[in-house]
Amino acid sequence: MQRCFDLARLGAGSVSPNPMVGAVLVYQERIIGEGWHRRYGEAHAEVNAVRSVNAADQPFISQSTLYVSLEPCNIYGKTPPCTDLILQYKIPKVVISCLDQTPEVAGKGVALLRANGVEVITGILEEQGRELSRFRSHFVTHQRPYIILKFAQTLNGYFGKPGEPFWITNAFSKRLVHKWRSEVDAILVGTNTAKIDNPQLTNRLYVGKSPVRIVLDRHLQLSEQLHLFDLSQPTLVVTETPIPDARFRIPDLPPQNLDYLSIAFDQNLLSHLLEQLHKRKITTLLVEGGATLLQSFIQQNLWDEARILIGSRVLQHGIPAPGLSGELVQQYRLGGDQILCYQNIHTR
Repeated sequence: MQRCFDLARLGAGSVSPNPMVGAVLVYQERIIGEGWHRRYGEAHAEVNAVRSVNAADQPFISQSTLYVSLEPCNIYGKTPPCTDLILQYKIPKVVISCLDQTPEVAGKGVALLRANGVEVITGILEEQGRELSRFRSHFVTHQRPYIILKFAQTLNGYFGKPGEPFWITNAFSKRLVHKWRSEVDAILVGTNTAKIDNPQLTNRLYVGKSPVRIVLDRHLQLSEQLHLFDLSQPTLVVTETPIPDARFRIPDLPPQNLDYLSIAFDQNLLSHLLEQLHKRKITTLLVEGGATLLQSFIQQNLWDEARILIGSRVLQHGIPAPGLSGELVQQYRLGGDQILCYQNIHTR
């Protein structure tokens, strides 16, 4: 099962809105096939595991045990049900870490297999399995993206200097943040962050695809010269200002990489934004905005995980870092920086 988890993580950043899943096919204590869900819309982990079996071992598939990190699906989506595959190849035993929380599945895959004579064992390393599929599970049960807040603060608790960029953490932490970006669907900043820091919001220091960039720009005041509008990555501008047709027309670059979303900037802005992102199948959202935007998510209890990077620098005056209350689930050092990871116990 641990091997299933390791395989599943190879699909990070590529399978959303589906979950990461790994599968291993074992015959007489020997792995004869393994696979993972590589990309959304393509074959699931179980299919890839069966396909990987070499010709000499294919006669043993019907005598093997299939280990899988998540309950096999029993519904038609982009691909046929994995339960059909298991029955087709007459795999007699399936070992599962945890059940799929998708309402259309949610135990029905297990029930179907058992009804057709397959021995099914569930709950193997269940907590680890749930952790692996937490983005998808949260998305289908809460009807909104899984929200990760990320910010850096100085050793004495400051977020930065008003009106100017201020780099707090080291180069190792910067690369780590780019890894985090590669694992999420979208990244959000506010107007001031876009204007002052001029971020690219890509994961150029790590492998994999960059997330969809989302920026709040109530009055469409941001300059077309900012990195966010270079059309190199899909970018969504959230505004309540009428959108001119000719805005940001740049020859020879893909216009599909710039989109607009019209939402009222009132007390329901964040909840309405999350509703729209859910409709767009944005499963995970990394919030890298300024202190005000981050605190708004915290005050409205719209966060699931917070990753705080504490650098060694000190400020005498500045913007106080956002304050939150959560369960500290991980803590480690990276160079001279300290990384703290919290979970919101109220949104589990």
